[in-house]
Amino acid sequence: MKRIQFILISILFSIQSNAQTPATIGPEKGSLIIIGGGNVGPEIWSKFVELAGGVTNANIVIVTTADDDSSISRGASVEKDALLKLGVQQISFLHTRDPKIANTEDFIAPLKKATGIWFRGGRQWKLADAYLRTLTQKAFNEVLERGGVIAGTSAGATIQGSFMVRGDTKGNTIMIGDHTEGLDFIHHVTIDQHHLKRNRIFDLVDVIKSHPDLLGIGLDESTAIVVQKDTFQVIGVSYVAIYDIDQINGQSKGPRELNSSSGPFYFLGRGQKFDLKLRKITR
Repeated sequence: MKRIQFILISILFSIQSNAQTPATIGPEKGSLIIIGGGNVGPEIWSKFVELAGGVTNANIVIVTTADDDSSISRGASVEKDALLKLGVQQISFLHTRDPKIANTEDFIAPLKKATGIWFRGGRQWKLADAYLRTLTQKAFNEVLERGGVIAGTSAGATIQGSFMVRGDTKGNTIMIGDHTEGLDFIHHVTIDQHHLKRNRIFDLVDVIKSHPDLLGIGLDESTAIVVQKDTFQVIGVSYVAIYDIDQINGQSKGPRELNSSSGPFYFLGRGQKFDLKLRKITR
């Protein structure tokens, strides 16, 4: 019976993806916070709690599937500590590597009341293997549909895109590997993280050349974008890089103040906004 249910869910996701053209690049309702890894500062935490309904109303589910530390799934994490310090009381954890478990009503019960989801870092392909085309993926999207927020750092950032880089099971230096499908909370976008800190600034160029329909977004550590519908805003302490095929091919030029070389990408800093549909900075 469970096998039949899993097949039906897979067919439903396939039909929906083929039949529906997203009205917006980001979520039509709700928000995303996509973080480049490293230390998550107070500005990012405060924005997450605010978008989750505020300290009193926030009901947070922390997804630990990408992480290798088994103690995390038992309730010990820096995320929980940070949320408790802010005054959030309703915090639960979600962890499995088995898509059959992820496809059960019992497993998704915490998500039914969630106003915010936080994806920990680790390896993003583990999230894909566990949750793609399951009831859990459907429940993630329902949090957004209720106006909630989904946040993720490092692997939890990359999994939010439609095309997943660094998803190869042999190692995270392989940009296009054996796992490339993300959870698609933000459409036609691929996301890289630890961008400046780990000297990854040119790694997305060849990805966009081979998939020119995609927009590439590279996030440095301690930096995030807050995505609502077709717009994102940069928060945090460092920079976000934009990779677009026209920029790479020299057919357009980014803002000179952050890209004086007119190279294959350009940077956005704290407070700047970007139109995902037009692929331009919002002045």
